[in-house]
Amino acid sequence: MEKSTFESLGGSYIRVGDYLFPDLIIADETPLGKWGLLRKQYLKEHRPALCSSMLLTGKLDHHLAEIDRAGQERMDLIVAQLHNQEGITESLKRSDQMEWVQRVNSIRHRAEEIVLSELVFTI
Repeated sequence: MEKSTFESLGGSYIRVGDYLFPDLIIADETPLGKWGLLRKQYLKEHRPALCSSMLLTGKLDHHLAEIDRAGQERMDLIVAQLHNQEGITESLKRSDQMEWVQRVNSIRHRAEEIVLSELVFTI
């Protein structure tokens, strides 16, 4: 009997009565952060075939954890660089709190957009 695509990718089946069910092992899921969850949602909605393929081969959890880690590192780096570039200091925070909050929020939003475009919404 010819192997199915699932079997050729390393999968196996379990016989229950007259039926064959895929022998899928669900790994312990590590909790994902913001970037991993956003990537998972993007893959499910816009790249369902890639998401299914990665899930069946057991690569999805590792991929999402890597995106989450890289996203957080990239976010921290961009925020720090923009703080230095725009001169956001503690003295500004003490002298004009609302200006400081506006500028920090602006930096965070710009950094999030960069991370989303570089890591989350890509193939």
